[in-house]
Amino acid sequence: MPEGDTVLQTAARLHTALAGRVLTHADLRVPRFATADLSGRTVLDVTARGKHLLTRVEGGLTLHSHLRMDGAWRIYAPGERWRGGPGHQIRAVLTNTDHTAVGYRLPVLELLRTSEESKAVGHLGPDLLGPDWDPDLAVERLLAAPDRPLGEALLDQRNLAGIGNVYKCELCFLARVTPWLPVGALPDGMLPRLVALAHRLLDANRDRPTRTTTIRAERRPRPGTPPPTRTGRPLPPLRVQEPLYVYGRGGRPCLRCGTPIRKVEQEDRPTYWCPACQAGPTP
Repeated sequence: MPEGDTVLQTAARLHTALAGRVLTHADLRVPRFATADLSGRTVLDVTARGKHLLTRVEGGLTLHSHLRMDGAWRIYAPGERWRGGPGHQIRAVLTNTDHTAVGYRLPVLELLRTSEESKAVGHLGPDLLGPDWDPDLAVERLLAAPDRPLGEALLDQRNLAGIGNVYKCELCFLARVTPWLPVGALPDGMLPRLVALAHRLLDANRDRPTRTTTIRAERRPRPGTPPPTRTGRPLPPLRVQEPLYVYGRGGRPCLRCGTPIRKVEQEDRPTYWCPACQAGPTP
């Protein structure tokens, strides 16, 4: 799922493939910009802003895209078969002599003047992976609505930019509170620590091919379960490497306590939490 770290990696790949090179072909497959022709222009840079991508092109133009749930940019060498999806899902094609960047299932694709990028991204809060990162401002914006559920507030890109559903679930687990606990009900001092943790997690994953919020976890038998060996002696803790604590682990045992992880669907987004480890209201 594209979140701030994934979008940053996508921007880096696009920048490497396109920046400093002249576009030999450009095809924007959205009605509003279908007649726009960027061929012959040099791509200046590709930058991530939260979960937004800004591809700046010679002549003061910016191609703004957003991946949302399942959008993707794929990069291919000349003659390489495109494998990102069927042709009707392609929304953009940018080609130079060495690479072709193909945008699949992009729900947002627009061409705007670089001087007017604020129309697309000016509403965003401080970027967790950007040069403008300001933890104090992020805390201030989160506290502006103390009755708002924490998970909802973390997803609001106007508060801080880059957190998606995966990090929302993982951060709430690490804070030991449910995503439905009001922001103002967090224990004193926890919100600044949570914001700092969000920054550390995204920064740690900015170059990782697989997102992870764990280092190493132990599975221990739950109290009252029968001994796992015929001799009656319990097996030593099983060392496992799990990438995430709760997200995508509905029904599986919590890595901390062994309680089955719960899952609920909310507006087409699943929320995961441990009912034993996380305090606060639940649906």
